[in-house]
Parts: sequence; C-alpha cells; structure tokens
Amino acid sequence: MTPDPRALLSQLYDAAVARALPGRMLAQHLPPPPDPRKGRTLVLGAGKAGGAMVQALEAAWPANAPLSGLVITRYGHVPSGDKPRRIEVVEAAHPVPDAAGLAATERLLALTRGLTADDLVICLISGGGSALLSLPAPGLLLSDKQAVNRALLNSGASIGEMNCLRKHLSGIKGGRLAAACGPARVLTLAISDVPGDDPAIIASGPTVADPTTCADALAIGRRYRIDLPAAARAGLESGVFETPKPGDARLAGHELVMLATPQMSLEAAAALAREQGLAAHILSDEIEGESRVVGGLHAALARAVARRGQPFAKPCVILSGGETTVTVDAARRPGQGGRATEFLLGCAMALQGEPGVWALAADTDGIDGVGPHAGALLTPTSLARARALGLNPQALLDAYDSASFFAPLGDLLQPGPSFTNVNDFRALLIV
Repeated sequence: MTPDPRALLSQLYDAAVARALPGRMLAQHLPPPPDPRKGRTLVLGAGKAGGAMVQALEAAWPANAPLSGLVITRYGHVPSGDKPRRIEVVEAAHPVPDAAGLAATERLLALTRGLTADDLVICLISGGGSALLSLPAPGLLLSDKQAVNRALLNSGASIGEMNCLRKHLSGIKGGRLAAACGPARVLTLAISDVPGDDPAIIASGPTVADPTTCADALAIGRRYRIDLPAAARAGLESGVFETPKPGDARLAGHELVMLATPQMSLEAAAALAREQGLAAHILSDEIEGESRVVGGLHAALARAVARRGQPFAKPCVILSGGETTVTVDAARRPGQGGRATEFLLGCAMALQGEPGVWALAADTDGIDGVGPHAGALLTPTSLARARALGLNPQALLDAYDSASFFAPLGDLLQPGPSFTNVNDFRALLIV
C-alpha cells in the first residue's frame, strides 16, 4: 500500500534535513588540539548552520584544551539547548547584510592578528555566510554592499555569479580570511548549499582560493545590469579588488572537509522512500534556472510517468536539488514568494490537476526566501481548491506572490529554522 502522500513527502524532507545536521558528523573530522604550551585553537565562521556547528564542536572538544572564537549566524538560527560557552555566536541579517554583521565581521577578522604556526584555526562555513560575513572592500560602504546584494537577489543571477561579484567587493571573502590567518594551520569544515559543492562558492569561499577575477565580476555586473557604486567599479577595473588565487602561498597546507552536501541529503531521502516500498530516482543535485520554468519541466516528467510509465514506472518518487532563481521585474513590487513556492506554482500550472501527482518543495534551511515558510505541498486538487477560494494562480505567479497561493490552502510548510542548509529540496510522488 502506498503511504499517505502528505506524510511521506514530509518525512522525505525531514530525512534530507536530518542528514545535513552538523551534530551527526562534525566530531569525527576534528583534529587533535595543538600542544597548549605552544598553540591555541581559534574557531571562526559564518552561515545559517553556524550555531549548530558551534554546539557540535564544543560538545566534542576536550574540556581541558584551549578554545575560543566567533561565528556569525542568521537571526533566530541559534538552536535551543546548551548555549555555546567558549565560542561566541553572533546573529546578523540575511540575505541583505546589516550593521550587526559588519561589526561582527570586523571583530572576527581582528581575532586573526598574532596567530602563529603553532595555532590551529577551525573555520565553520555554511550557506548564508556570504551575507553574514560582511566586510566591504576598502573604499566601499555597507550601504554599497546592501544595494548590490538587493540587486543581485532580484536579478536572476546564479549563486556562483552572485558570489563572484560579492567576493570581489569584500574585504574578507574569496580566500582573504584564510590569508589573514597565516601562518596558522587552517581547517575548514563546510556544509554545501551550492550546485556542484564548489567550496569557492559556498559563502563566497572565505577560506578558499578564488579562480574568478575582477574582470569576471565586472562582466556579471554588466550582464545583469547591476548599478555598481563608483568606488566598486574603480576597484574592479583597476584590479585592486583581486582575490587570492590558486597556488597562493598564504593558503598552502590548508585543509577542507565537506560535512554535508545536497547529494547526501537526496540520497537519505531516496533511502527512506525505498524503505517505504517505492522506487526513488534522483535527477540531480545541481538543477538551476528560473523556478517556475524548472517547475514546469518537473511537471512534464511527472505527467509522462503518470500517463505512460516513462521514463520511470509508477509508483515512484522523483527527487532533485540545486538552487533555482526568481528574476523579479524591477517595475513590480514582489509579493510573498520564494524559490520553492514559485517552483510549485509553476509545476501546478503545468500539471493542471494531473491525478496521482503530488509534490513538495522546500529550502532545507527552513526558510524560503525571506518569508516564515520553508516551502509548500502541491496536491492534485490544489488548483481546484484555490480557484474555489477565488484565487487567480496565474496572477499570483506573475506578481511573484506564490506563497499567497498556498497559504489559504493550508499547504505552506513552516517547520522553522533547521540550523543547517543544503539548499533546495524537491520531491514528486507519482502513484
């Protein structure tokens, strides 16, 4: 018997999130502490998983070994329970940086002064760190960074493109944090939220050499018509804002461990589906593109399975991850949307109530965009129920107001912050 669709899809999401929680795997990757007579351990970092990563590290670190540091996370993203005692956790704004993030980043960078070759720096990096670790490049203001960030978020640029421009306008990202830690040994423990798990893109790669250039950043600004401040344009055109490149001696000997990735979470969800007697197929953990368009493509695949049993036999679950985008028309004021709900509304419009097709899409950090929801659930009756309530699905899609489609149906998912982040999770159930 096929499990209840709502319950099953929620369980798959929960399994994906649980696989990415740092408490499950961080301890096994910690090195021995330095000799306390010679060196110390400094913990630095930023990201939506920062609070949970600090908790896991403190629980595993020897009580008699020196430990200090500062990690920045998003407001409301410090898990309840044991509060960190030795490592300070500061909350700041995401996705647009604020003054709290700037002040915390300045303090974090100051902690790197005076490090020696006998010291160990453990950097805890996760998705969201790019906005949280905010230190404008020389000559730029926080307001400059905020304006560029807002423009990028509405531009439709991929996460790789956004972070290329962000890191070149930063005083700490793009390998600069690792360079500042020299000559200490640096170990980066990362949770990936980017397609392909490129560590140079996760949180704009503060501890990783940057293969992109100022010229690349300028090209991205032109491509998406980003209005760059004069000081930013000058720094990029002159090359003054160039980042440490692969082979930079300041980054030699540094290590990086990937604790969790989108693929790992998709595999955990697939394993649970198979335990429930369903075939599970992972399309990719690297899907990008316009959310509504990607939703339509997933709908076409689900319809083919539902009607013809191709390319997969039903019942089955189809899983995918990655990071889609929502390109907002500058002339429109966006409503309550997000990548996940826009994906689902695009999927709904393409499916038109196809019997036997259910879908869930949600951000694994528990927040879809800036709203209080993680995503939503789509059922075969969603369109009919919405129209019965007087909703116009196409108008809501055009207004970037997809969450207002699912909210009256009672189908928004609101689990709250998950304290990790491996990006988008999508599951389609065809019965």
